[in-house]
Amino acid sequence: MADARHRCSEDDRRFLEAFEAGRVAPADFTHREHVRLAYVCLCEEGSAAAAHARVRAAILGFIRHNGVPETKYHETITQAWVLAVDYFMRKAAPASFESFDAFIAADPRLLDSSIMLTHYSKDRLFSSEARAEFVEPDIQDIPRRILE
Repeated sequence: MADARHRCSEDDRRFLEAFEAGRVAPADFTHREHVRLAYVCLCEEGSAAAAHARVRAAILGFIRHNGVPETKYHETITQAWVLAVDYFMRKAAPASFESFDAFIAADPRLLDSSIMLTHYSKDRLFSSEARAEFVEPDIQDIPRRILE
């Protein structure tokens, strides 16, 4: 079930398809594209839980495709960014956006990759536990719907 307020452009859909197919180079997967991946998956899947599962699978596939050890995957960062994008998408209502570019232009705060450090201490966020499984913030909660 897709998010009715937010839509993906054809370019967004092509990005998701290319990413899931392993056609995005590691140098091109910047923080902006990580946020875009979350947005597109939230639009396509309609729930934070389903979007997180798809983002996780896509990133793990990307890692394997590029010969990167799976230990580089970071569960807390992945899930926390899906939750953050979901929050900003819900917060934007009743506005609707036709693309990731329009969504992010309306509120570019998500492009600040250090935003998670307002929720997590560096020690907690970059711990081996946080890499392996989702850990709750130790500074400030991430506003969210519960992942179901």
